[in-house]
Amino acid sequence: MIKRLILAINPGSTSTKFSLFEEDKLVFEKTLRHSSEELKRFERIADQFHFRKDLIMNELSERKIDLEKIAAVVGRGGLVKPIVSGIYRVNNKMKVDLTAGFSGQHASNLGGLIAADIASSLCYATAFIVDPVVVDELQPIARISGNPEIERKSIFHALNQKAVSRLYAASINRKYEDLNLIVAHMGGGISVGAHLKGKVIDVNNALNGDGPFSPERSGGLPSGQLADLCFSGRFTHDQLKLMITGKGGMVAYLGTNSFIDVCRLAENADEKALLIREAASYQIGKEIGAMAAVLNGEVDAIILTGGMAFEDANIESIKSMVSFIADVIVYPGEDELKALAYNGLLALDGKIEIKTYE
Repeated sequence: MIKRLILAINPGSTSTKFSLFEEDKLVFEKTLRHSSEELKRFERIADQFHFRKDLIMNELSERKIDLEKIAAVVGRGGLVKPIVSGIYRVNNKMKVDLTAGFSGQHASNLGGLIAADIASSLCYATAFIVDPVVVDELQPIARISGNPEIERKSIFHALNQKAVSRLYAASINRKYEDLNLIVAHMGGGISVGAHLKGKVIDVNNALNGDGPFSPERSGGLPSGQLADLCFSGRFTHDQLKLMITGKGGMVAYLGTNSFIDVCRLAENADEKALLIREAASYQIGKEIGAMAAVLNGEVDAIILTGGMAFEDANIESIKSMVSFIADVIVYPGEDELKALAYNGLLALDGKIEIKTYE
């Protein structure tokens, strides 16, 4: 029996990560970093398509991979229209929405596009995306913002939140769909979701200004003061958007978007860095408390994940605030490539439903 290959692709703002699996075994994983100099020549995210795809294909060629053994190419889901959780075959409608950026522009939009293009050149491969950041399972009450002009939206780290939830459920011989969990993904953006029996019924918008501040995002800001800034004449629209996402949070306070650097400064008695680190942990803990209220206090576990979960001081600060709610489980980092490939394998084996994007 010929063992199938699965190619997983995860384009990020400043990197392209991809890996190749033979069935469920990792063959190799690669992370290519892109400097601002490399990327500034592309006017739009979509214009980076050939640049990033060629890097992937060159790596496969150098490793002499038999491309015809690739059965699935699974890309990170981008900012398509809001959809329910699951794995989706990339179709023409999805490609149009990814190219246009239906819900916004982000490098993750390239995941499905590159997957579809590679798969189309192969005899037996199918292109998929899995749990894009716009997975929307919000309950109706969670959509109400307080003003009818603005509806709360679901934009969060769905892929990793769902993956670690299923990992935890398996570790205790339970089904994810039978548990109530609070999951905090703590990375360049921070999202804290209330998972009720397999659905994320409430979560902060981790991209566009909601919830805790992060290494490069401002999180929820006092709206009156933000409105004053908007009409102060000091900033353009683009500058203000960048202040919210990209140049907010820790990079605005300390000049670095590296949480590792912030923690090292704090350990070396930098009082400002210590305050910002503690404030970050404080806001995450406060958001977890809010999600506990959403679940009426019926919480089986709290899961902390993402790059910031490697820092013990951050974990201990959050635990001190929320451990009275439920046990705190830590899954440092994120293994989104493995999650993509695993979902692709389940789809090929008919163990999960392949959904249609409409």
